[in-house]
Amino acid sequence: MEPERAQFAKRLRRLARKHDAMSRGYETRIRPDGLLIVRPRRRSSGISLKSVIIFLAAFILFKGLVLAEVGQGTYENRLVAMQSGTWVEQAGAVVMQIDPATRYVAGFLAPFLR
Repeated sequence: MEPERAQFAKRLRRLARKHDAMSRGYETRIRPDGLLIVRPRRRSSGISLKSVIIFLAAFILFKGLVLAEVGQGTYENRLVAMQSGTWVEQAGAVVMQIDPATRYVAGFLAPFLR
């Protein structure tokens, strides 16, 4: 009797998993022989490409704004100070390096800030 009970419990767990997956959405397809196949939709990752692009654009805008506000000399001095700090500060210095996009944004924003 015990093997049947274990097999039944396994079937119940599998059905519960399938029900949970179907509750988040499903797709119905018709096979060539006319049989309807219902499958749960795949989960999408939590982060979309659009949100990553918006984040990167905002970050470059932030770097350009800081560069335009404090000036290139002061900005580079602060980067040098960060490079001699802890590993977190060193990582921040790498991320905050002046790149062509940051330089372009700073050049565009500088007339508005002075």
